[in-house]
Amino acid sequence: NPGKKDELIEAIRRRGIAFELTDGLRSLTTSKSRSDADLRRTLEEAARRKENPERAKLPSEKESAEILSKTREVTLAALEEMPDFVVKQQIARSAAFAGTNNFRSLDRLVVAVSYRASGQEEYKILSRNGILETSPKSKQSYEEVGGTSSTGEFVTVLAKIFKPDSDTKFELVDSDVIRTRRALVFDYAVERDKAKQIIIASGAFDDTAITGMKGRVWIDRENFRVLRVESTATEIPDGFRVRAASRTIDYDWVTIADEKYLLPTLSDVRLTSRENRQMFETRNVIRFKEYQKFGSEVKILDDDEEVPQEKPNQKD
Repeated sequence: NPGKKDELIEAIRRRGIAFELTDGLRSLTTSKSRSDADLRRTLEEAARRKENPERAKLPSEKESAEILSKTREVTLAALEEMPDFVVKQQIARSAAFAGTNNFRSLDRLVVAVSYRASGQEEYKILSRNGILETSPKSKQSYEEVGGTSSTGEFVTVLAKIFKPDSDTKFELVDSDVIRTRRALVFDYAVERDKAKQIIIASGAFDDTAITGMKGRVWIDRENFRVLRVESTATEIPDGFRVRAASRTIDYDWVTIADEKYLLPTLSDVRLTSRENRQMFETRNVIRFKEYQKFGSEVKILDDDEEVPQEKPNQKD
């Protein structure tokens, strides 16, 4: 029950826990909650707070505002300094009846992405299900293969959240640890007329909707960089075939031409659509591999044959 789960998470955040979080309890929670990531993270952070209350203490409202201001400053500066690069995307696409979480594999793609500092992205499909494309061509997306596709992981999402004219509403909700980095977790929301997020429903004919967005950001407490973003579409128009859309992006440090940049390493994209009175959910798990300077050739390697179905929130 989503309502009960939210109440439980809020109670844990407010009261903490008085018991030791053992591996047995972790396993039981995973089983009973169907591997709910929010509940798992909340319990883990409550356990850390129990062990070291001072270290996990949340900042004051004034301190939170200063952290957000610094994060906006360094994030927008980093986006302006983004280099030209190429990267390989390993994409595992799957589908399920909505709400079941019982995903079945649809296909595996290997896509070469070229990014220019001007914001232009080009996608070239290198292989599908291990079969090489004979003459791949660069396009604005990889929607030509049908099914669910996504773009904008490099700049668009962070820009929409942190640009001042988005008038984003933030609320500090928790602390967490992401890949050994202590982070603060903020809920955020951007209204539709500010976010102008575009969702395209492909099929016999394409249909487009403009939506708002809300979600959560994980901010490194030391350097104010964004380590993870969760984004959910809001204000989806009635009658639009896509009824829900969400995306989680994990960011980590990568090296391009001997310089360090914080860029996406893993993304989980989900769309829920209505087709013939039935609701289906598609899922793309995207791994970003081998960032290189622009102009480098992206090659197919043996480990591209099998693309693991992996959730970003299971990496911590």
